[in-house]
Amino acid sequence: MWLDTLLSGQLLFSALVTGSLYAIVAVGLNLVYGTMRLLNVAHGDLVMGGAYLAYWSLTLLGVPPLLSLWMIGLGGALIGLALYRSMFRRLLIASADPGRVEANSLLLFFGISILVQNTIAWFATPTPRAYLYLDDVYKLGDTAMTGNRIASLVTAAATCAGIWLYLRHHVVGLALRAVIDSPLAARIVGVNVEQVHRTSFVLGFASASVAGVLVSMMEQFSPFVGFPFSIAAFIVCILGGLGNIGAGFVAALFLGVIETYGIALTSLNWRSVLLYGVFVATLLAFPQGLFGRRVRS
Repeated sequence: MWLDTLLSGQLLFSALVTGSLYAIVAVGLNLVYGTMRLLNVAHGDLVMGGAYLAYWSLTLLGVPPLLSLWMIGLGGALIGLALYRSMFRRLLIASADPGRVEANSLLLFFGISILVQNTIAWFATPTPRAYLYLDDVYKLGDTAMTGNRIASLVTAAATCAGIWLYLRHHVVGLALRAVIDSPLAARIVGVNVEQVHRTSFVLGFASASVAGVLVSMMEQFSPFVGFPFSIAAFIVCILGGLGNIGAGFVAALFLGVIETYGIALTSLNWRSVLLYGVFVATLLAFPQGLFGRRVRS
């Protein structure tokens, strides 16, 4: 019985969808931490915000999510740029100690998270929202796939591939990788570190907002849905090694497989146990991540 479960094409498809969503959420968190050592515990709230914007765009304006996600991604990028210029640039200038930056950013992002959650809950009520979109079912052998999940998988994979190519081939992307490897060395060779910081915020916030649109297409969401995504993103970053962007994509798929197959072999009630279990086990066994690389201060 369990062998049939493990060989199920349905579970493999679900694992790919879950892993791709975790990848697009985690890449933003990893970029912001890798370049600036900022612990964004409010990252999942960007996913929640993107979900609500997609819902309102469809229900109030009649704009389909696959069209509105471009504007929502741009909106997330602008929010990231505004937060960097108004708050976090000063934080980075005020303290050169990475430990102090981490601690202060943790508190600041935690406050932003509470503020965003409660503002949305007051404005939209805590009632979960959902809508129907691309819910036709397609079959490939014994595997049933809804249109919205196929679209989410393709969009998330394309977004992650685009970010990966940008980091490997664009001059700013190469500079960003240099800052992740060694901020001091990057400054010495003339890298515009402040531009890299802005780019990290823009890419990180935009990708998380796009992820929120994809989540809203497939499942219910509420003002407090963001926290599990923040936890999943941190787990992916720990698995792949903080600041190791390429390994983070692989780690996200790995986490998607663990979660999907673990729930299938146990029950949905074990989801949190599986996620936190992987998190704790990785920290104990591989403090620098499964791929053995960590950001250098």
